[in-house]
Amino acid sequence: MVPGAAGWCCLVLWLPACVAAHGLRIHDYLYFQVLSPGDIRYIFTATPAKDFGGIFHTRYEQIHLVPAEPSEACGELSNGFFIQDQIALVERGGCSFLSKTRVVQEHGGRAVIISDNAVDNDSFYVEMIQDSTQRTADIPALFLLGRDGYMIRRSLEQHGLPWAIISIPVNVTSIPTFELLQPPWTFW
Repeated sequence: MVPGAAGWCCLVLWLPACVAAHGLRIHDYLYFQVLSPGDIRYIFTATPAKDFGGIFHTRYEQIHLVPAEPSEACGELSNGFFIQDQIALVERGGCSFLSKTRVVQEHGGRAVIISDNAVDNDSFYVEMIQDSTQRTADIPALFLLGRDGYMIRRSLEQHGLPWAIISIPVNVTSIPTFELLQPPWTFW
C-alpha cells in the first residue's frame, strides 16, 4: 500500500477534500474497475502523470475504455471516432507520454490510460513526465502496468470487442478488503 499519512489520505483520487488539499502527486494511485468483459472484472491500479494532464472532476460509472489504433497513439488514430468522449487505452513507446495524451485529447478523449509496453511488468510504475516541448495537455493521463494493459487488450480480442466498459475513478476505501477484486496476476 501507500506509506505515510499523506499517502493514506490520497490513497484514492476520488476524495475531493484530499485532492483539494494536496493535489495529485506521482505516488498517488487512482483505481478503475472493468465492468465488462466479465473475465477481467477487476479493480486496476494506475498512477497519474507527474507534471502534465488534468484530474478527474467527474466519476464515470460506465464509460468505454477504447484501445487506440495504432496502439502507441503517436499520430492520427484510425479509430479516433470511437475515442471521442471516451477513455483511450494506449501503449507506451514511439513518442512521449505527453504526445500520446495530446493525440487522444485532439480526438476528443476524456482521458488516456497508457500501459507499459513490457507485458511482463506487473509491479513497476513509470513516472510519466512532460517532454521538453513546453506543450500542455488538459485531460487526465494515467500509467498502467504492462501486464494489466496486455490482459485487458487480450480479453477484448478474445471476445471480439472494440472496447471495455469501466468505472473510473473508484473509491476503494468504501470496498471491504475481501471484496476488493484485484487482478490475480498482479503481485501485492
